[in-house]
Amino acid sequence: MNINYFFLFILSCLLMIFLIFKPSEISQQKFGDVPLFSISFFTMHELNTKGLITLMNGDIATRYTDRYTVEKINYTDNSKEYLANMKSNSGIYKDDIVYLDGDIVYAREDGLTFETQKATYNKKTAFATADGDYVLYKGSNIVNGKELKYNNSLERVESKDVVVKYQLEERNK
Repeated sequence: MNINYFFLFILSCLLMIFLIFKPSEISQQKFGDVPLFSISFFTMHELNTKGLITLMNGDIATRYTDRYTVEKINYTDNSKEYLANMKSNSGIYKDDIVYLDGDIVYAREDGLTFETQKATYNKKTAFATADGDYVLYKGSNIVNGKELKYNNSLERVESKDVVVKYQLEERNK
């Protein structure tokens, strides 16, 4: 009989431990956006069968699974008819689209240049857009406006609130 009391006592102690002390919940931390690597003072070359199509360099670059973030970005696209170069304080390169922010200078090899504070360049479509005030110039011609949409392939510009100063050429008869 004493052994029955002993097992009954152990069973009641185990039940009390189970009811009083609940298992502790372990919190799990999720890491959503972790950089894969970071490099300083770099140059990236993108080549295909035709040669160099993209050149990107900057002071600091961080690679994530889906994008690069770059400080002091200098991006050159040589995949279209005209070579286009963009410089900015910072940029994100994702899915062949470059998102630029701060002191942006877009220059094309034929002399067309625009300056703005926020811009996007789509490498596949060769569209450059500026989301705000900009100054575009080529030679002595100057355009001020808002919300620039520039098609690099078709050499077509769309904008709002445009003020243009241009120089007419005189032709001799």
